[in-house]
Amino acid sequence: MRSIRPLLTAASAVAALTLTVTSCGPSEENAGDKPSAPASLNPAEKIKIPEDLKDRLKEHGIDLDKWRNGEWKNWDRDKWLREAKDFVNPIIEDLWNPDRIREAERPDKPVEEEDISGDKGVTDPAPDPVRAKAVDAKYHDNAPESGKVFFDGPEGSMVCSATVVKDPAHPGKSNMVWTAGHCVHKGKKGGWYRNIAFVPSYNDSALATSALEKATREQIAPYGVWWAEWVKTSDQWIAEGASTGGAGAPYDFAVIKVTPEKGSSGKSLEETVGSALPVEFNAPAVPKIASLTATGYPAAAPFDGQKMFQCQDKPGRLSLKANQPTMYRIGCTMTGGSSGGGWVGKGGDGKPALVSNTSIGPASAGWLAGPRLGPEAKGIFDEVSKKYAGQ
Repeated sequence: MRSIRPLLTAASAVAALTLTVTSCGPSEENAGDKPSAPASLNPAEKIKIPEDLKDRLKEHGIDLDKWRNGEWKNWDRDKWLREAKDFVNPIIEDLWNPDRIREAERPDKPVEEEDISGDKGVTDPAPDPVRAKAVDAKYHDNAPESGKVFFDGPEGSMVCSATVVKDPAHPGKSNMVWTAGHCVHKGKKGGWYRNIAFVPSYNDSALATSALEKATREQIAPYGVWWAEWVKTSDQWIAEGASTGGAGAPYDFAVIKVTPEKGSSGKSLEETVGSALPVEFNAPAVPKIASLTATGYPAAAPFDGQKMFQCQDKPGRLSLKANQPTMYRIGCTMTGGSSGGGWVGKGGDGKPALVSNTSIGPASAGWLAGPRLGPEAKGIFDEVSKKYAGQ
């Protein structure tokens, strides 16, 4: 939440809800007839970097080999790519090892509730807190579309939550993930985060934090690590987004096109996890919604980012500025790290659909707010889908 965003901090901190990323934990192999991790992923395989990506790096004076060997840690202003067209994310194999994944923190700190009072627009009374419930393991059986996003920023390694979504250009074979804008781009005062990767069903078996200390990468990430090949967030987030105070929150969403870290098994992300949610860009207004369910990996106290939780509540309205879209708001005790996690309700066909994502919340962690997806969100979604439609 903004508070949540504020919850985001450095490499060991949990991402704030608004800008927060949750930390990952180990997972065990799935059994039974459920989709399993792609066994054919070979660590020796190297992903070929597209020539256009190499060219973009060169334009900014970035040598690919030096980047992989640590140049990505250079956060000088002239090296921190900011514009939408300048996103680059070369794969660095095994960068996200178990220790690094486990220790990732939130990117910043939460905001005070008075900073996001919403008194300039239509705002309902703050909801009563809804206690977050632990999702039963295995997570893949109960929320197969959910997972965690990991990334690096100037403060260190950070985490958020995210959701596998359907791609109309590739029915049944989507490689698209939905999260918050603050989980991929710093906003007004920064640029694109680096080494962005998605781990579906993180800590699938809900292992205890102590057990994660010795967990293997396969336990932590049973369905693999999927790197961002391309990312789009809203122009409004890039121009206005801030880690505190709620600025840019109504446009705090992003779409990630991913690719497996260690070579393709021939299966898409959707095929690998066995599920994906459609995105509803014309979700009903608050009075017509019976309930929404938010999913994420909260990492700020009293949580530690290693397990998946959910909150279900009837939404209310939160308006930060009269000239900007009104946000959905629900009661929820999830903290930073749950940022970017999907909010599921009924789509136009009455079936489950992603209608929002966690963006902000108060430092007191009693509620969460997420953007109501409209034309701007559909625009970035369509752009990513069409960019890879022929592949």
